[in-house]
Amino acid sequence: MTETEIQLKCEHCGLECQNNKINIEEKFFCCEGCKTVYNILVSNNLCDYYDTDLKIGNVPELGEFSFLDNTEISAKLIDFHNESITKIRFFIPSIHCSSCLYLLENLTRINPAINYSLVDFLKKEVSITFNHNSLSLRQLVELLTQIGYKPLLSQGNISDIKSKATDRKLLTQIAVAGFCAGNAMLFSFPEYFGLSDILYKSVFGYLNILLAIPAVVYSASDYFLSVYKSLRKGFLNIDFPILLSILVAFGRGTYEVIANNGAGYFDSLTALIFLLLVGKWFQQKTYNFLSFERDYKSYFPMAATVLRFGQEETVPIANLKKGDKIVVRNGELIPADSFLYKGIGNVDFSFVTGESALILKKIGEFIYAGGRQIGEKIELEVLNEVSQSYLTQLWNKDVFKKSKETKLKTFSNLVGKYFTYAVLSLAVLVALFWYFSDQSKMLNSFTAVLIIACPCTLALSYPFALGNGLRIFGKQNVYLKNTDIIEQMASCDTIVFDKTGTITDAKNSSLHFEGKRKLTTLEEKILAALVANSIHPIAKVIHENYPITSEVIFDFFKETSGAGLKAEYQGIVIKLGNENFVKTNGIANEKSSVAHLAINDEYLGYFQIKNKYREGIESMIKQITQNFETFLLSGDNDAEKNNLEKSFVISNNLKFNFGPNDKLNFIKALQEKGKKVLMIGDGLNDAGALKQANIGVVVTEDILNFTPMSDIIIKADELINLPKHLKYSHYAMKLIKFSYSFSIMYNLIGLSFAIQGNLSPIIAAILMPLNSITLVAIASLGMIWKGNKIFGKI
Repeated sequence: MTETEIQLKCEHCGLECQNNKINIEEKFFCCEGCKTVYNILVSNNLCDYYDTDLKIGNVPELGEFSFLDNTEISAKLIDFHNESITKIRFFIPSIHCSSCLYLLENLTRINPAINYSLVDFLKKEVSITFNHNSLSLRQLVELLTQIGYKPLLSQGNISDIKSKATDRKLLTQIAVAGFCAGNAMLFSFPEYFGLSDILYKSVFGYLNILLAIPAVVYSASDYFLSVYKSLRKGFLNIDFPILLSILVAFGRGTYEVIANNGAGYFDSLTALIFLLLVGKWFQQKTYNFLSFERDYKSYFPMAATVLRFGQEETVPIANLKKGDKIVVRNGELIPADSFLYKGIGNVDFSFVTGESALILKKIGEFIYAGGRQIGEKIELEVLNEVSQSYLTQLWNKDVFKKSKETKLKTFSNLVGKYFTYAVLSLAVLVALFWYFSDQSKMLNSFTAVLIIACPCTLALSYPFALGNGLRIFGKQNVYLKNTDIIEQMASCDTIVFDKTGTITDAKNSSLHFEGKRKLTTLEEKILAALVANSIHPIAKVIHENYPITSEVIFDFFKETSGAGLKAEYQGIVIKLGNENFVKTNGIANEKSSVAHLAINDEYLGYFQIKNKYREGIESMIKQITQNFETFLLSGDNDAEKNNLEKSFVISNNLKFNFGPNDKLNFIKALQEKGKKVLMIGDGLNDAGALKQANIGVVVTEDILNFTPMSDIIIKADELINLPKHLKYSHYAMKLIKFSYSFSIMYNLIGLSFAIQGNLSPIIAAILMPLNSITLVAIASLGMIWKGNKIFGKI
């Protein structure tokens, strides 16, 4: 056969190469795409893609994903879609290691049409943002399949599919290891009963070798894979000692059977693998349970305004159904995919896409969940039910993360990094000692040391304690962005309160208008429409006193944060806000919480809101000031200074006439002095300060006031229990430190027996998961017990 007749195979996908000019040295590719993927995989040592047969069959057959060309089908899968960008989440069962994570989060290097990709390792999900003008959804799925990560696309119950796909392999491995362990013990009966017949011992010894092979090669395969990945990247992970003990036991057992006609150690070896996998399964199921609690029970305390028979009614967003009519005001988040049927939408999708440009939406157009309306209120019809996990994903987006890794997590990672080397060194030293002292104890002591000293127990305390804390906080209507927030709460030493809408109760405030004349019917109608478009606490109080009597469609509407509202209706310009915004021409007052009104540049007067402080807030602040330095920042004047001084110990800690930038700079100045600041506000005029603070807490009533810059969202009536929440966070840190100490003590006691050669590997295999189970019990039950003690029955 001549050289030109040889059919070249693509080095990446295995298909025939039609063009032998696409090559790297002696490796040929069918297209530039395969060549690019090959470069990425090889240059980054990603997985063992080219060392296995994974690539065989990974290339999608022609037409396999052709159904994705159908817009009706693809629309059911995507989370967001506009003129150029599409966002989608895939469940990919084949995600299994850190290298998988690295490759999937670097898809932008494989195809420039992919703008962003983020992996949720525990859920085996990848979120992708891509330019659909350059890359279709079908092409994206084909690309993922081609590099070995075929998404699971199904119209069934995705959570059930995930659970089955994740658990099936581990359960099969446990079953194989259990079968091998049981029969290995059965075939070891000549040794158990002291039978000296060489034939019996030899036959059953070789049978045990055959039984051990599937246990080591298949059931323990994840340990091989994990260690191989770490070695490829130049370090040893915590699975290395376990794998080494398995290989040593298998090698020594095989030698005993073949060379000495002994029984080997295969009953202990297979039982060891079985118990290790059972412990792994228990940990995985427990963590999955906590993840379930987080996903489905810790949703935000938000509500949407629903129109029913022409009346507005607030309902939790979880209760929104397809066909519901909802009202979204300026600054509010669109909670569900909806159809715009009234008003003009100016939607900020920066939470979704990262782009701050407003998207104009007209009547009849579709609007995706996650956008924020900027401008006058709009009315929508819900087309798809709310996805709580989608809103959670927006809240947890990297762009809103501001804190570095916490101290305890850093400590855990540091221990995990050096622990393996320490254990290996100790095991070798112990083996050398017994080699020269008593060789009969050498293998047992070496293997037992490797198994008993497992640093994974340290890593368990943190997620299980704080995962339960996250769930318990959620039951108190306190919603935390992630588990790290609990540790950061415990480290705060300074608390800063906003006033209006935070410690004041807008619902129970009273309103009085002080003006030079009474408003006309038309002016009242325009004013009612103006405040109906805003979610500011003062605007809400005015709205309750000036309900809408007839429809007003503004020609122009704008709300300026920290200043006020401005709109135009049939040539009439109305302004409502602070003195500078309205331009009162020197007419001032000493009243607190006022909103000045001007129509066509004629100053008409001001609305005074008599503040009603939240019930119990005064005693709560007094309690807080005993342990924390406390400040109050207000955009109002100091008319209520005397009332507030009753709660705040130091009058200098009361700051008035503070705008949004003033609040931000004040927080920054505190941090420059070394303070760890927890800021509590309503998320409207203090978003910048909330983002700057170490912990930003948003107080919400019954509106969809979603502030991604915040770390905590708290239901307004739960604010008075802030001391309890802080106390609980401090307890969580003490519990984790206690569990760390317990784990270290447990390992030291186990090591003391292992070093002496008095601990068999099988007992070590029982003690290691028992240690994990004990740590999980301490972390979980301790948090539940304390939660019941602090908050009552939970």
